[in-house]
Amino acid sequence: MKTRLFSIMTILLTGLLLLAMGLTEPVEQDPWDVPSKYKKMKNPYADVSDKEQIGRVHYAQHCKSCHGTKGRGDGKKAANLDTPTGDFTVASFKEQSDGEIYYKSFIGRGDMPNFEKKIKDDEDRWLIVNYIRTLK
Repeated sequence: MKTRLFSIMTILLTGLLLLAMGLTEPVEQDPWDVPSKYKKMKNPYADVSDKEQIGRVHYAQHCKSCHGTKGRGDGKKAANLDTPTGDFTVASFKEQSDGEIYYKSFIGRGDMPNFEKKIKDDEDRWLIVNYIRTLK
């Protein structure tokens, strides 16, 4: 009887361990369908010096809570989202065009909100893109 109980407990604990391991694996984000208009879009403020640090200030106000101070997707709210937040420091992110980053940052989808009404000034939007590009 003790052997049977031990076997059942071992099987249950092994099952729980395997389940827990499966739940902690990183969840990959579905690919974004960025319209070609945005993929080809050029950043008209790519060479603008942001002396007032407008991009950094807007990032801190609107992005940091999910994407984290350094853009790694580890902000305070990130764990509560249904989809993983983007990591702005990885090579695959850096390889995107400014237009793709603009689209994802301001049009959004799912847990990533649309910021078109919150950040209306086009220059401010592009300065945020510029700031995101500096995160390492």
